Amino acid sequence: MGLLSTTPMLQKAKRDKHGIVAFNVHSFDSIFWVLEAAAELKSPVILQTTVGTVKSLGAENIVKVAKAASEHYQIPTGLHLDHCTDYEVIKTAIRAGYTSVMIDASMHAFDENVRQTKEVMDLADSLGVNVEAELGKVGGVEDDIVVAEEDAQKAVPKDCQRFVELTGVPTLAPSIGTAHGIYKGDPDIDFDRIEKIAQVVDVPLVLHGGSAVPDQDVRRCVAEGMAKVNVSTELKNAYSKAIREHFEQEPDSLDPRAYLQKAKDAAKEMAKSKIRMVGSEGKVVPVFSE
Repeated sequence: MGLLSTTPMLQKAKRDKHGIVAFNVHSFDSIFWVLEAAAELKSPVILQTTVGTVKSLGAENIVKVAKAASEHYQIPTGLHLDHCTDYEVIKTAIRAGYTSVMIDASMHAFDENVRQTKEVMDLADSLGVNVEAELGKVGGVEDDIVVAEEDAQKAVPKDCQRFVELTGVPTLAPSIGTAHGIYKGDPDIDFDRIEKIAQVVDVPLVLHGGSAVPDQDVRRCVAEGMAKVNVSTELKNAYSKAIREHFEQEPDSLDPRAYLQKAKDAAKEMAKSKIRMVGSEGKVVPVFSE
């Protein structure tokens, strides 16, 4: 099946009122267990990497492994570069075979955000590569991008409408009160804002900071128009916790096959719970070539 553009995947999810989870993967083995979890639930899925992971593993290597895994498991799979501020890294990812990229110019003024997004659209759109942009500022830490809680800003619906009209961007990540990482308190999600943005913006919306948001809140976000739901921290935590518990219980058991299998099993169950949460289980049907 190979890697697919996430544009038609997310457009269909939006029409059918379910979400697709975009899982941050940080190692080659995580690509396989994310896709294995999705395949067992017959769900489309998006693999996504941070700029740091691209620099660590190499864009071409990531694409090769992701292609091989997607062909093995035969499920609709997109490969997305998350939160990138560097045009050259975006070019590298697209040339390597990424099917979706995010240009994050949300820290700039509106006009500069538009300019940078249009620059990426000029490169990616003709190649069928999805482009995601952010409006407002999502708080928390994502790779090298740090937004303090007091600096987080929610997106304005009219600005979202104008931004999409000016850039033609096919997916938009508006800041609506979520944050990257694990929350210290309850997330302050502005559901009314999501509804208003979805009323004036025609493209699928993206929920950043999906880790540790209560399932019912994520489902409500999806119902309001959030077609892509990003999950990173909870997946890493499940994987790492299983390894830590292995050595706490069996300090002399040093066979990587033992502790990595436990880590994989824990992360897979977390991935499955997120897939069920967004309602994409059983949604694999042969329509993604449209």
